[in-house]
Amino acid sequence: MKIEGFKFHGTNKAFYAHYKNGAWDEGKLDTSINFEISSLAVAIQYGQSVFEGLKAYRAKDGRTLLFRPEANAKRLQGSCERLMIPPVPMELFIKAVKLVVKENKDLVPSYESKGSLYIRPFVIGTETVMGVRSANEFLFGVVATPVGSYFKDGFNSIRLTTTPYDRAAPNGLGHIKSGANYAASLYPKYLAQQQGFDDCLYLDPKTHTKIDETGATNIIGIKGNQFITPQSRSILPSITNNSLQMIADKLLGMEVIRREIPLNEISSFDELGACGTAAVITPIESVQDENKVYKLKSNKVLHKLHDLLQSIQFGDINEDFGWVIEV
Repeated sequence: MKIEGFKFHGTNKAFYAHYKNGAWDEGKLDTSINFEISSLAVAIQYGQSVFEGLKAYRAKDGRTLLFRPEANAKRLQGSCERLMIPPVPMELFIKAVKLVVKENKDLVPSYESKGSLYIRPFVIGTETVMGVRSANEFLFGVVATPVGSYFKDGFNSIRLTTTPYDRAAPNGLGHIKSGANYAASLYPKYLAQQQGFDDCLYLDPKTHTKIDETGATNIIGIKGNQFITPQSRSILPSITNNSLQMIADKLLGMEVIRREIPLNEISSFDELGACGTAAVITPIESVQDENKVYKLKSNKVLHKLHDLLQSIQFGDINEDFGWVIEV
């Protein structure tokens, strides 16, 4: 069965653990993705929620492979700390993810389909609270479902437009994976799509002159033998971007540069791409900024990076980074 699109396609079992009286319990599997929560829970009223995204893949020989779950566990801990949520222990996170993958192994798409099992860990404040404060009770959950491509045309190029809206404030929540960041991106993306674009490109919130990221992906640029990606505290530290940087450096011998990128520098790039767990890499065909359009020339290197990353994730090539775990 071919899985079309990045959406919920069902699941077998999910995992839930609770934090109460200062400690996480051991958690357990459940057949339902539904649970009861107070209408005055802190997550609902004040947005105390964080989440992650990672994938499991079907190798050609039938093995089920997880990609860099420890990196997701560490990033979730950082998000928890910023929102005053008790960090989920590494051991609990890895145990939960592996249990969910094992229970949903039959849903992992075939190797030939190039689909994957998308895994969504999350933590929400569940305590009933009226005044603005952190919850003292939390739910950690992990849900998985088979998915296809994030963008409807897969690796085919997309068109972006800049937006006057900000994704995150300087020194705000931009560097953590909080639900609030994604809620804020819905309206600007809607406006972009109404104008015929696939998504919008956020600029730095302070000056609106430098590239930031899209609502759900980092930006990477290719200029000759250079792999360049924006550096800012407003940008989510993407595990996919980090992986691509290492592949570019170690496997392709490229110079990896993390720095501020002025918007008008796009005209000197050979290639520009959007990357993330869900999207993998999607080449950007053009970026419109008011009346000016920046067109990109190629996607050759991005395609090579995409294929190398996917080859590692699907177990086609051996890697020395220690990224792939068999479940």
